[in-house]
Formats: sequence, structure tokens, C-alpha cells
Amino acid sequence: MDVGQANWQKSCFVPTKADALVVGFRKWLKKYAGSQVEWRGKYSGGVLPPTPPREQLLDRYWSHTVNCRSCNSAYKSLKVVEVMLQIISVASIGIVATMKQGGMSVVTRNSMVVFAVLSFALSRWLAHFIYKNFHYHDYNHAFR
Repeated sequence: MDVGQANWQKSCFVPTKADALVVGFRKWLKKYAGSQVEWRGKYSGGVLPPTPPREQLLDRYWSHTVNCRSCNSAYKSLKVVEVMLQIISVASIGIVATMKQGGMSVVTRNSMVVFAVLSFALSRWLAHFIYKNFHYHDYNHAFR
């Protein structure tokens, strides 16, 4: 702020090509908005509004997944797989429960129960994977 809006290049050093977006934005802001955003009258006393919750700030679903065709189709496909795994799990348990005692061997019965439990566990893991990759993933740069 001491350097001023017009001389921001003197206070910020942006050496890499990845910073070209920042430089381009600052040039656009200087050209079309006089190097600043009109804040007067929006916030009383110059105080900004409170920061929204972290989950809302890092939300991926509404900011990207809904608008990106490939992410949206991957999201829908994974949700279908998740539901199918849950249906398979419930159906396997239902089949084991409805079969008569002598109608199915013990090995087959135990295999179906294990298959149902694994299907349900995989569906829960997939639900967590979907949430983490398509809805919200917290960033803690201290651990990176």
C-alpha cells in the first residue's frame, strides 16, 4: 500500500511464467478499473465482511464440477457405481437371509456375506473419494 496501486511491480516480484496470470490480471485491472476495485459504500468503516466457512471457500462442486463436462460425467458415473455397490450389498444379504438352511452351502453363504460386507465397505470408501475429489478437500500447506 505504501508503494501505491500504480507501482505495484516495485513491491511484488513475479519471476515465473506461472505468475503471468497475476501480471495479466493487474494490467487488466489497471486498464479497465483504474488499478482498484470500487469498495466505497459497500462496507461500512472499511471493514470487509466476515470470511465464510472453510468448507464453503474450498467447495469444488459448485465452483467447478457442475460446470466441467468431464468432471460432471465422472461424478455421475462414480455416484452410479456407489449406488450399485450398495444395492449389491443389500441384495446379497437379502439372498442369504431368504434362502433355506439347506438350500445353500456354508461356504457359499459365508462368501456371499463377505462379498456383501466388502461391497458396502467399497461403497463407503467410494463415497469418501467422491466427496474429497468433487466436493471439498481441505488444504493444509503445513503438511505438504
